[in-house]
Amino acid sequence: MHKDILKLSVPNILSNLTVPLLSMVDLHLMGYLDSEIFMGAVALGGVIFNFVYWGFAFLRMSISGIAAQAYGKKNHQEMAMVLFRGMLIALTGSLILLLFQSSLERLSFWLLEGSADVKELARNYYYVRIWAAPAAISLMVINGWFLGMQNALYPMLISVLINIINIGCSFLLVREFGMEERGVAMGSVIAQYFGLVLALILFLKKYKNTLHYLNIKAILVTKHLKDFLHVSSDIFIRTWCVISVFTFFTSKSAGFGDIALAANSALLQFLFLFSYFLDGFAYAAEAIVGKYFGAHNKKKLKEASRKLFYWGTFFGLSFTLVYLFAGKQMLHFFTDKEMVINEASQYLIWLIFIPIASFASYIWDGIYIGATASKAMRNTMLISSILFFFVPYYLLVGTIGLHALWLSMLLFMLSRSVSQSIWLNEPFFLY
Repeated sequence: MHKDILKLSVPNILSNLTVPLLSMVDLHLMGYLDSEIFMGAVALGGVIFNFVYWGFAFLRMSISGIAAQAYGKKNHQEMAMVLFRGMLIALTGSLILLLFQSSLERLSFWLLEGSADVKELARNYYYVRIWAAPAAISLMVINGWFLGMQNALYPMLISVLINIINIGCSFLLVREFGMEERGVAMGSVIAQYFGLVLALILFLKKYKNTLHYLNIKAILVTKHLKDFLHVSSDIFIRTWCVISVFTFFTSKSAGFGDIALAANSALLQFLFLFSYFLDGFAYAAEAIVGKYFGAHNKKKLKEASRKLFYWGTFFGLSFTLVYLFAGKQMLHFFTDKEMVINEASQYLIWLIFIPIASFASYIWDGIYIGATASKAMRNTMLISSILFFFVPYYLLVGTIGLHALWLSMLLFMLSRSVSQSIWLNEPFFLY
């Protein structure tokens, strides 16, 4: 079982780590320009795309769980239909985003806090990067489907290619062509379309027979779309809660000034590094649990869950120790501005404890998705975000200022772990 877990998790970890690495490089490029407002601009512009892309992340999560169950049942037609229905939703959503990009920009910057200078640069970033949406959202569907097929190698190859191209283009466009915030945005656009081309090539290489099941009428059958969207809607609400927390966090950071926004943007990279690392085990949980759930193998289901937690505990503790002893030194990667580093150092203590407090939530996410226990995921996330993030922030911000944001983030992460553990039996009694 440990070998099965590592076989799926290691490629996912390698591919996932390229995502925060890319964000770190973008922030590094901006942090060594002549003003801290460039860091804030990319952070503020990026939070819009976090909101948009994470809003569609329900596709990847629901597809991987449903496809894995179809794989466990050896239902080839349903495996194909899951992919086709997901692509239909992805392409429709992408078209809507491009058509209404101006309205989304106006609404986003009306809601977000921040100085006029930061917002102006963030708008430049936004209007370039929005054109990556069709490729980025389609890749969520394709990668989720690959994982459901127990194939973690293809998503890794796609992700590595995307991020190598992205980092190379960003360095070239920023350092050589002086495109600043537009340069890192254009790097993302170019890389996403290269990734989509590779995904299609890999799909045709191994899964070309899936196209034999393509049937437009079957894709549009109302009952099947409703069943697909029923699971997806719960995961969408769950994902929307996560988006709201992180968007609120960045917006309120901007409200405390450009230095605070730059400092919190750097610290969030530590959180994302851990999150994407642990998500490698969550993705493995989706595929393994989905397979055994679909096959009605309760014994293997429980064994896999238990051993996934061994790995989660080990790495949760490891990241906490790394951030404790090396966190301040790591801040220098993002910027050479002492004001930003000193500001970030004040709040580092909160971030140190997030890995050990939150590792269980990532493992449970994977288990719940694999078992399509979407209702439990939705409910635990609603409780955690409302009662343990937003309420503590508004109660404490008048007393402890910006520390209230980080304390609320820590409570939010911890409450996810605890509330999902309270519901721990539900996924195993769904069939």
